[in-house]
Amino acid sequence: MSSLDGVRADAALDAAALGAPALAAVRDGGAYVTARPDAVPAAGRGVRVAAVQVHPDGERLAELVALVDGGVLTTRVADTYPLAEVAEAHARLAEGGLRGRLVLVP
Repeated sequence: MSSLDGVRADAALDAAALGAPALAAVRDGGAYVTARPDAVPAAGRGVRVAAVQVHPDGERLAELVALVDGGVLTTRVADTYPLAEVAEAHARLAEGGLRGRLVLVP
């Protein structure tokens, strides 16, 4: 039994690439978007399906950095880990309960 059983949403943004279970949670005639263009499930029940893909854009990234530096955008970082401790970071993520993201730093 999926944790999505019985859920019916107008739309789903499937950033976790759940695929069919996330699509099944969308009401008939709703919309489903995945962040994996190579994993778009087949449409059915009148659900519109689409994929989004991010492309590198240094200029726009610099704009976001400026907004963060200026305090316009805020980020929530739970903790940082050096790359050498990626296994520890992964274990911490698996524990759950994080309020914010884990960041790997070189």
